[in-house]
Amino acid sequence: MWPILLFGLLLASVAGWIYTAQRQARRIRTLERSKEEIQVEETLVFDFLHGLGEAFSETIRPNDLHRLIVEGATRILDAHGGALYMADRTGAKLVPAFISKGCPPLVEVPADILQQAAATPIALESYLRLHSVPLGEGTIGRVWQAGQSVCLNELSEVPELAKLRDTSFGTASMMVSTLLYGKQNMGLLALANGPMGVPFSQSDFVVFKSIAEQSAFALYNAIIYSEANEKKRLDHELEIARDIQRILLPAEAPAVNGFEISGINVPARQVSGDYFDYIKVDDQRLGVAIADVSGKGVPASLIMAICRSVLRSQAAQNPSPANVLQKVNRQLYPDIKEDMFISMAYLILDHAHNGVILSRAGHDAPLLYKSSSQTVTPLKPPGMVLGIDSGNVFDRLTSDVAVPLERDDCLVLYTDGVTEAIDPEGDEFGVERMIQSVRASAMAGAPAIVTRLIDDLRNFVGSQPQNDDITLIAIRKT
Repeated sequence: MWPILLFGLLLASVAGWIYTAQRQARRIRTLERSKEEIQVEETLVFDFLHGLGEAFSETIRPNDLHRLIVEGATRILDAHGGALYMADRTGAKLVPAFISKGCPPLVEVPADILQQAAATPIALESYLRLHSVPLGEGTIGRVWQAGQSVCLNELSEVPELAKLRDTSFGTASMMVSTLLYGKQNMGLLALANGPMGVPFSQSDFVVFKSIAEQSAFALYNAIIYSEANEKKRLDHELEIARDIQRILLPAEAPAVNGFEISGINVPARQVSGDYFDYIKVDDQRLGVAIADVSGKGVPASLIMAICRSVLRSQAAQNPSPANVLQKVNRQLYPDIKEDMFISMAYLILDHAHNGVILSRAGHDAPLLYKSSSQTVTPLKPPGMVLGIDSGNVFDRLTSDVAVPLERDDCLVLYTDGVTEAIDPEGDEFGVERMIQSVRASAMAGAPAIVTRLIDDLRNFVGSQPQNDDITLIAIRKT
């Protein structure tokens, strides 16, 4: 009896051991499969993060980055499809940036599009890739507006997708996350599964939110890189524009019998809205022009170039500065915007008559230095700026004024970048300081006047940045 009992206990122990061993083996295989799945997921996540990292280390096209984000997220979470929407410039609606092929619809689809899609599936894809979403419209519009992340496995409360629920195009579950970086809401990332897909789990949602956070960081950096590259390109183009403008402005003053001339232009930016020029009128006379276009930068420089061309076309063989300005005004008026204008002073040097004929179109009053009395006087002939009147008023106000010059007398033309330069206390350089500089340097000649004025101006403003273009022309009767 005892041997049989012992034998039975032994068999039971062996059977229990075998059962336990098999159960442990199954658990080990299950754990190994889970480990493999985790390793695959880790590899996919690593590849995704590596791809995003390349966006930081090199210039990547926006379309490629958008595709990388959507396809990477879809692959990691084994979703049927995904979509990336980016905010437009107004921030009022989402624009499709990338929608993967076969992605279930995330927005309401019109009935006629569904009918077309039944025969031609590409009709649905085309509609989704062209359809923008206003702020607050539908589920993705509301999620974007609220700046949230949601996981929806029950879409009975999503009315815009209700009509698709029983079709092959239906969306059974989806995850949506706003792409936030700092305070910037750049857009929205979404993944979706169709009717045959497995609902997203809570762990899927955790991974998805992490992907959205990394994607937002990548997109923000891509925007920064893009803006930096755009700035670099614009800076390069402005450098080219500045070089072209240097060609348009005279490199040095011409030699003129009876006169010594010196001029300089110092732009506040890469390009200048100031203009000065020396124009041969005929064999005996030389025209000298100085002008200031309202505004700064590229728009002002373009108007300046147009003004130069028109002035040069009208100045040849015309001994009347006023008549030249009248013709220039009539030609420029139709093409200048309402909020722009040009101030100009134009004079003709005439050695044969020992003097100057001056006309002023609303420009700062030139300074006349008389050597005999060592006095400096502003010259203020009447006139209005170019470009604000078709000619009826302009022609009446603009006239020629003769300015007789004796030996060592000087004329100084300038733009308001000189007189309106500001020191650290907010005081302007002003006309009086200009007069003092001219009086102190006039006997040394035209180049000395320009050099002294520039030096005094720089000493005055100190570390203050230059806020306007500066142009100076000094003319001395020899």
